Amino acid sequence: MFRRTPLQRLGTWLETKRIARRERKKKRRHELTCLNARGPATLGSGDIPLMFITHNDLKLMPSFLAHYRKLGVTRFICVDDVSSDGTRAYLVAQPDVDVWSSIVRFKEARRGREWRETLFERYGTGRWYVNVDSDEYLVYDGYEERGLGWLIPALERMGARRLLAPMLDMYPVDLERADVEKLKQQAPWEIADHFDAAGYTMCAMKRAFCVKGGPRQRKFGTDLEMVKYPLMFWDGACCFGPSIHQPLPYDRNFPAAMGVLLHFKFFADYAEVVDAAAAGGQYFDASAVYVKIKESIANDGGLQLASDVSVRFTGSRQLLDLGFITRLERA
Repeated sequence: MFRRTPLQRLGTWLETKRIARRERKKKRRHELTCLNARGPATLGSGDIPLMFITHNDLKLMPSFLAHYRKLGVTRFICVDDVSSDGTRAYLVAQPDVDVWSSIVRFKEARRGREWRETLFERYGTGRWYVNVDSDEYLVYDGYEERGLGWLIPALERMGARRLLAPMLDMYPVDLERADVEKLKQQAPWEIADHFDAAGYTMCAMKRAFCVKGGPRQRKFGTDLEMVKYPLMFWDGACCFGPSIHQPLPYDRNFPAAMGVLLHFKFFADYAEVVDAAAAGGQYFDASAVYVKIKESIANDGGLQLASDVSVRFTGSRQLLDLGFITRLERA
């Protein structure tokens, strides 16, 4: 784990106290409706649940569910944010998926954070959850052979209650040939198969690690936070506070980077996806990043993300060699 000075740890503790006090006053829980005819599942002690939010991501749903089922997820808990492309019906038909809906939109629920907190309480605290979006695929040292049933005890032996994961924006070299129909037969990293291997910065702040970089910063000058905690032990002390990138309590946010989130936004339908995101205004800063990308596409007549720092994704060994993740102990 990252070692901080006593003064840094004190600063983090004081910041946790300050923000937690403020968040308790702002705390809201939203009414959510379970869309499954059978009702929501009850989690057992051996279950590994995954919480996710989706909006019009039908093209990714088969590979998303397959990826996490292979890792050992036993129950998917989803909030569908008014999808209109068949995502909702597809998920309701899956026997291991609980689908919830809300009368408020993603932005109104503090970009989904309040939905997640409501459902963590509903399904039970004091347990590990995978916590991602529907375009995020968790990978870690040995994920090809070792599932979450191995990873969680490994984290516990290290004293970690969260897995820190930088986000890697994935993209194809030729966007126009990255047909989304291929997702029916191939994993997304076999189509959007490149990422930036360099150009990132990482520093420790009071609340968490800060990671910046990737193709969206390189190409569009954006200042997005590129780190999340996709595997968390959620108990009564936890909440997301102002940002899902910096969950409380903050002292849990400083383990070594033991995983990566492969993030999939860019296929051949990129212009349509960017237009919808920019028009919807549901993302950070009224979807300012997507507005900027849309303007760039209009000015350049298209989008080209590949550069001299682009490399093709080959697996966890590559991420170890490049320094994106650290090696996990084998029991």
